Amino acid sequence: MEPRLELRNITRAFGGRAVVRDVSLSVMPGQVTCLLGPSGCGKSTTLRIIAGVERPDAGEIRMDGQSIVGPGSFVPPERRGTGLMFQDFALFPHLSVFDNVAFGLTGSRTEKRIRVRELLEKVGLVRYVDSFPHEISGGEQQRVALARALAPRPRIMLMDEPFSGLDNRLRDGIRDETLSILKDEGTAVLLVTHEPEEAMRMADEIALMRRGGIVQQGAPYNVYNAPIDREAAAFFSDINVITGKVQGLLTETAFGKFMAPGQPDGAQVEIVIRPQHLKIDFDRGGHGPAPSPEAGAWARGIVERARFIGKESLVEFRMEADGGQLKATVPSVFLPKPGTPLWIAIRRDRCFVFPVTPKKDWRRRED
Repeated sequence: MEPRLELRNITRAFGGRAVVRDVSLSVMPGQVTCLLGPSGCGKSTTLRIIAGVERPDAGEIRMDGQSIVGPGSFVPPERRGTGLMFQDFALFPHLSVFDNVAFGLTGSRTEKRIRVRELLEKVGLVRYVDSFPHEISGGEQQRVALARALAPRPRIMLMDEPFSGLDNRLRDGIRDETLSILKDEGTAVLLVTHEPEEAMRMADEIALMRRGGIVQQGAPYNVYNAPIDREAAAFFSDINVITGKVQGLLTETAFGKFMAPGQPDGAQVEIVIRPQHLKIDFDRGGHGPAPSPEAGAWARGIVERARFIGKESLVEFRMEADGGQLKATVPSVFLPKPGTPLWIAIRRDRCFVFPVTPKKDWRRRED
């Protein structure tokens, strides 16, 4: 099967500064791909290029195997068969729900009415067919915007932060409903967001962007569990970082030695571990000798602060061996007093070892 949407080496610069750098990706029919990254990394500019609002400086875009942007070709936006959804629902205030959904449709009044009713039934808004946007809630307006975007049966749906304006209580339900409808329609979806949770919840594939380029691409599970570097790991969650020097492919830490394959002797590396993968010895506390080696390599930490944050507790430690700071999350309520010594271990199968690289301001705005 051919990709519904394919980008090949798309590049765009403004004022001599590259905002989109050599971006390539493909989206299959019925697939949801998410462009994920911090504000200013080039996500929205990429979406505008696909929509036809911006022209790339280089590269090619193909839809169903046909070139729509490239050397010698440029299909205007209205002929691309794409639907658009944005944070601003952009409904026409003077038109009814029916007329908003029917706005982009061609054909007879009867054909329009059949299509509009079909979509309003899918989004559960048939009873509001004659209402105006100001007479319905924000969540209902979002559903009308979805129905309007789907009405012409677009081959591709482009979505730019479409749920960020919704109340948290509504967001999850509407996202799930939207995803179900888009799958039913067989639409290829490219979703732009800066929220990792939204990307993990909706996407079949995530393309992680940074400074205008895609740095990692794959299924949500793989991108989360096999980050390409420290910045990628940190984008999805809080992280702990333990630094060390390589000697004979090993790095010595307070938690024992870690493998550092491919790193030369003397190289500085960072061992990255998420807070939920730290293990605390609740039974023995900080008293007596370290737990047995079978339990793993343990080190003693002194509690600096503990907070309950809903479903879990966050405990911050100062490590006794080197004074380093670590955070651990524990399910339910666990609030040891500051100054309490506790034994800590880390799950080696959940650690990532990366070479130390110069720090970059990867959140700076670029588009």
